[in-house]
Amino acid sequence: MLHIPFSKFLLLINGLVPLLLLLWDVYRDRVGANPLEYATRTTGMLTLVFLTLTIGVSPVRQVFRWNGLGKFRRMLGLFAFFYGLLHLLTYVAFDRYFNLRTVPSDVATRPFIAIGLLAFFLMIPLAITSTNTMVKRLGGKRWRTLHRLVYAAGVAGVFHFWLLVKSDTRLPVTFGFVLFLLLAYRIFAKFNPPGTTNVRAGSLFPRD
Repeated sequence: MLHIPFSKFLLLINGLVPLLLLLWDVYRDRVGANPLEYATRTTGMLTLVFLTLTIGVSPVRQVFRWNGLGKFRRMLGLFAFFYGLLHLLTYVAFDRYFNLRTVPSDVATRPFIAIGLLAFFLMIPLAITSTNTMVKRLGGKRWRTLHRLVYAAGVAGVFHFWLLVKSDTRLPVTFGFVLFLLLAYRIFAKFNPPGTTNVRAGSLFPRD
């Protein structure tokens, strides 16, 4: 049986390890000829990884009967938002030099940025309503409906990645395929619940 508090502590540590490694690479000047691109790609990749893991919690929990796995979904979702925020900050700081007035024109000329911003903005209400207090305020039904935005955020994130890489699309296609399988399972399970277990609505930051 999982010891939930200790397991969450391990997840917290492991979720921060990629950031520490990134900072170490920057400090040791091991980020290649374009540090901005390295930092942007790394934080963007981490956002997609944690977003995909979050969406995958319920299918994995239901298929393998690992009910305790649901306890980690909120932390995974918050890590997705955290790395998404860092990804956005690298763009604002190192690409736009904090000159926000240039962002609209840049978005208009580079569609992948618009899609990336959409993915991040879709995660904001999910992060804001991640607490138990907000669940009570919204009510379970409205809260679950709102948190279905996680799927749109995932699709937008994959599309953003695909538009960004241009030529070598293997990674975004892989993310897209995994996301497609997870969404297909959720749709199938909704209409064909395994046994007597009902599939709950998708959520980025559900209650523990």
